[in-house]
Amino acid sequence: QVQLVESGGGLVQAGGSLRLSCAASGRTFSSYRMGWFRQAPGKEREFVAAISWSGGSTYYSDSVKGRFTISRDNAKNTVYLQMNSLKPEDTAVYYCAAAGTLATHQAELYDHWGQGTQVTVSS
Repeated sequence: QVQLVESGGGLVQAGGSLRLSCAASGRTFSSYRMGWFRQAPGKEREFVAAISWSGGSTYYSDSVKGRFTISRDNAKNTVYLQMNSLKPEDTAVYYCAAAGTLATHQAELYDHWGQGTQVTVSS
């Protein structure tokens, strides 16, 4: 069982940056593929980024490619999402998730989810 706790959300002006963190419990963190998803009010949850267990492969949605960077530190059981050049349309609750399979953008393949952290980007 993996428990995930996100942090680092907040209010930022357009063009600014935030770094989200997701701390995982459990000794098998390094065996999980990790992902970030987001959900804006009135919209469906959408894929943001994913990273392989080793960190050697990363995947991004087109909407964040070039602006966001996903990374992980298996020694600290933590995955990060560095968000630069933020836009008002990035406003959402951001969730991290863990998958025991080769998941990327498919939310249904992720087994464990955090409670989410709010990111608000003002124009």
